[in-house]
Amino acid sequence: DVGVIVAPNNPDGRTVEPQDILSAATQMSQRGRLLIVDESFMDFTPERSVARFTHHDGLLVLRSFGKAYGLPGLRLGFALCSRARGAKLRAALGPWAVAGPALAIGAQALADDVWRANAARDRAGDATRLDALLTTAGFHIMGGTTLFRLAANPQASRWSARLAARGILTRTFAEKSDWLRFGLPPNEPAWARLAAALESVDGD
Repeated sequence: DVGVIVAPNNPDGRTVEPQDILSAATQMSQRGRLLIVDESFMDFTPERSVARFTHHDGLLVLRSFGKAYGLPGLRLGFALCSRARGAKLRAALGPWAVAGPALAIGAQALADDVWRANAARDRAGDATRLDALLTTAGFHIMGGTTLFRLAANPQASRWSARLAARGILTRTFAEKSDWLRFGLPPNEPAWARLAAALESVDGD
């Protein structure tokens, strides 16, 4: 009854063309079904979003404040959908209390277009910078978003353990043993620490 698309996908950053998503939503709606699109990592690439099409009754988009906005502790997200779908969702969920301060912070974050544009530009630069560091260390860039990068190396498990010993955590994948997912360093000292760690591990 329900289909799910994660766009951009985690961890490889793959996206689906908006028109293809709309076509799928139309087909599912004709069968009385719903297409859910998880856009948790979409905030910095709004041109790829289908949020503006959620008047379509066969489409529901999920968003989060824990990724681009860096507010995971807020425990706040939202669904975008048609009025009819929203009424069904409210009836199914029942009362769902959200703290007033969380709502105020979320509203302010969504309204700050200048911050979002600047952050999108800065994170794109950070992603390019991280790709260069990882490539120099012998990784092959597999994909990702401007919030994280996916890289491959035959010795990924060794790299993960050695980096962890230096206080740098990466995400490993049991089904893809040569993959590692890297987050973006938050500041210049963190960039320097990562660069030094990559160099020292490479020389071990």
